[in-house]
Amino acid sequence: MPSAVSPVVPPAVLSAVVARLRAAGCVFAEDEADLLADAARTPADLTAMVERRVAGLPLEHVLGWAEFCGLRTAVDPGVFVPRRRTEFLVHRAAALTCPGAVVVDLCCGSGALGAALASLTAAAEGAAGRTPGDSQRAGRTPGDSPRGPVEGVPDGAPAGVELHAADIDPAAVACARRNLAALGGRVYRGDLYEPLPAALRGRVDVLLANVPYVPTGEITLLPPEARLYEARVALDGGADGLAVLRRVAAGAPRWLAPGGRLLFETSERQVASAVGIVTGEGLVPEVAVCEELDATVVVATRPPGPATGPGRAP
Repeated sequence: MPSAVSPVVPPAVLSAVVARLRAAGCVFAEDEADLLADAARTPADLTAMVERRVAGLPLEHVLGWAEFCGLRTAVDPGVFVPRRRTEFLVHRAAALTCPGAVVVDLCCGSGALGAALASLTAAAEGAAGRTPGDSQRAGRTPGDSPRGPVEGVPDGAPAGVELHAADIDPAAVACARRNLAALGGRVYRGDLYEPLPAALRGRVDVLLANVPYVPTGEITLLPPEARLYEARVALDGGADGLAVLRRVAAGAPRWLAPGGRLLFETSERQVASAVGIVTGEGLVPEVAVCEELDATVVVATRPPGPATGPGRAP
């Protein structure tokens, strides 16, 4: 939570900031003013930050970070800001993720989802009384998956999960690399699965895919903060909002381990079509809904045995 008043900012100045933000349409003007005041190193910094916010930049881009699943995640200008509703997807994934699991975060943006899942898994491992030494005694070292190491994974990766992430946007990749470095995560630049190490095929336990699902014709209806200041590639899901999902689902059977799971967010109106897409690729879907966060998540499992469906390995 932000402090009541930053020591740099007198109460009268802070009140003026609140009034300025409220006049610009910021619904949570008091909270935003506190956050901006805490981040400002000087009065001039605060003035510049307020001007950027009033001009319409997302608060997270002004601050340089977003809070997601209790973590402070760096978010650079132009990079997709993780939404609070997507925390539901991460918590669903955490309930399905075992220590040492191979996790891939596609369309990773800032890397917020992968970082949160890795942190939650490591915390659960610690709460269960396990340590990195336990993984070694079980025949694994940090950075190894239950099915053996992948070339290029750092040997010193923390216990929790073996984390890989990918995005096509260079700004997002640079941001994600900073956010995932301390977790031993590897971030690749490229289109969906294309940049991933081939050795990951058939070994991925949890595939997070925060795919864009806004139909192209509805991009103009998005709030200006998203429409003007986030990368279009992170928002535009094609004509029906499901174009990227189709490509992710088609490749999933090749990359998932038997019993591995693909998790993605969609809208309530798209869920029936999304379920049909993953079913057609031989995956077994389950739909989870959180009314509080207005979130709909599909968990699609690759059945045990050889991959089936159009996405099977050639």
